[in-house]
Amino acid sequence: MEIQNFIKNLKFIDLSVSLQNNPYTDPPPLLPQIDYFDHKEGIDEMIANFPGLDIADIPGQEAWAGEFLKITTHSGTHMDAPWHYSSTTDGGKPSYGIDELPLDWCLRPGVKLDFRHFEDGYVATAQDIQNELDRIGYTLNPLDIVLVNTAAGAKFGEPEYLDTGCGIGREATLWMLEQGVRVVGTDAWSWDAPFSFTRQRFMESKDASIIWEGHKAGRDIGYGQMEKLSNLESLPPFGFMVSCFPYKIKHASAGFVRAVAIL
Repeated sequence: MEIQNFIKNLKFIDLSVSLQNNPYTDPPPLLPQIDYFDHKEGIDEMIANFPGLDIADIPGQEAWAGEFLKITTHSGTHMDAPWHYSSTTDGGKPSYGIDELPLDWCLRPGVKLDFRHFEDGYVATAQDIQNELDRIGYTLNPLDIVLVNTAAGAKFGEPEYLDTGCGIGREATLWMLEQGVRVVGTDAWSWDAPFSFTRQRFMESKDASIIWEGHKAGRDIGYGQMEKLSNLESLPPFGFMVSCFPYKIKHASAGFVRAVAIL
């Protein structure tokens, strides 16, 4: 009864987007494809599994519905593993895949940084992180899960999505990792600034270090990074738990996540 009462007092906020056939959730080469078949279309498959079965004997004359997916491990809300960023991490050790990510990283207190005011393409710094923590009156603890609310969250599924929101730079990412943070997340398509802005800066400067700089911090300290989160604007700055266990795919660069905030 105590457990039932405890659960009854919890509030769950879904932080994940729905995987869908939408042309604006990813760049064209990475777009997921979902092919649906309904209960009538599943009849032939059911009969093939049970020879002698008559359609009339099936309740409602309906078999199973299902879907065929053509996706990447980075489709929908997902968590990147260190293997995605580099072949080595943590001082030259082999990078681990999503199936090796420590489970105790994935159910921890969360803190939300509200960066919706930053202009699209801005690269957040360590000072920006500290300023926001000071504003909300919070000090990071080891293994806190840091979620970054950008302007991109409100544009998911719309043509502007891929070019909206700020990114988190190498300096800011490493600063959080040095505080003991091991899982972070953003409602943007990437932890880094939108590629369109980085591409322009690179063409002007020819400085390759700015390309994927937040991700590449994982070469120094391994961490898990969620992308394409949602509903972050519904969260308080802190005082909630985050559950974000990734799907277990052998030595994969990422795994799908049903991220949920628990208040």
